[in-house]
Amino acid sequence: MSAAAGYGLAYNGHFDTLTFIALLLGGFLVTSSSNAINQIIERNLDAMMDRTANRPLPAERMSLLEAMIAAGLSGVVGVLVLWFYCNPISGVIGALALLSYAFIYTPMKRISPISVWVGAVPGALPPMIGAVAASGKLDALAWVIFAIQFFWQFPHYWAIAWVVDEDYSKAGFRMLPSKEGRDRVTAMFSICYSLLLVPVGMLPTYFGWCGNIALWVNTFAGLLMLFYAFKLYIRVDTKAARQLMFASFVYHPAVMIVLMIDKL
Repeated sequence: MSAAAGYGLAYNGHFDTLTFIALLLGGFLVTSSSNAINQIIERNLDAMMDRTANRPLPAERMSLLEAMIAAGLSGVVGVLVLWFYCNPISGVIGALALLSYAFIYTPMKRISPISVWVGAVPGALPPMIGAVAASGKLDALAWVIFAIQFFWQFPHYWAIAWVVDEDYSKAGFRMLPSKEGRDRVTAMFSICYSLLLVPVGMLPTYFGWCGNIALWVNTFAGLLMLFYAFKLYIRVDTKAARQLMFASFVYHPAVMIVLMIDKL
């Protein structure tokens, strides 16, 4: 969806069906490879957590060799599809997303909460890849749609990490920004990044890439995130974190879909 939104926002009136299909297929394969490598590296840690214990490797439904072959083929084919059927820049960004997620973000999860900032970079690259696939260049539009998804990830992920913090602790993952974990410092970080979403979400309309529908929807969705981040700061409990998590689930598809529709 993110890559499709980037393509929809950046295309110049000539919709290339082959390029669009290649974007979705290549992006799917690159993301599949990233997640598969993550599960290969963390297979023993996944077995310790309730939310991941039933994944194919810890549950022994798939062998390590099978997982490595699947991850390798998905990654190589995905990058090649983006390179040859979209453009080389898309392929390079896809490769960077895969490598940074799998081999930088994944090992850092047990070292420092800064891993969330590191992981937000490859997490925000799909819409940029979509924009580059449509325009063939890494321009302001590509960076703006990257920024929207980049800032959204922080309250989204910290809300999830708050809800499953006890499970994460079993594997030694340090995902919340505060040393104390579930506290007002974490909630304040969520407020700050939710607040940034409001002006960043206005930029596509400001630059004339889409109309006022996107402006109002993006602003409302950003304020919704901000409201629940404030609620988390006031209540400091898992129920409020879960509400922020679901608000983030609403924000992302709403904004991505309206960016595509309003461009039309």
